[in-house]
Amino acid sequence: MPRYRVMVDDNFHYHEEEERREQGTFGTLEEALSACRRIVDEFLEQEYKPGIKSEALYERYLSFGEDPFIVVLDGAGEPATFSAWSYAKERCHIIAGNIGP
Repeated sequence: MPRYRVMVDDNFHYHEEEERREQGTFGTLEEALSACRRIVDEFLEQEYKPGIKSEALYERYLSFGEDPFIVVLDGAGEPATFSAWSYAKERCHIIAGNIGP
């Protein structure tokens, strides 16, 4: 059975692998995706302030947020494609009350 490991990079330390951490290992792709979304959502909810524009919230994420990604373990499993940056951009528009991505 394939497993999925969620790893997390720190946008503040972009390209610094020593700052990378493991979030956990999950039995299904959906569990791993859920963990990734939760990491991004928690940051955005913490950083949101009334009146902030979606672009400003997204810039804060790009500068200081966490960038989770999925690694497929144990050979062939479903491809694990998740872009935290794309997900964060979509969520910023929703959280900040704007319409559309």
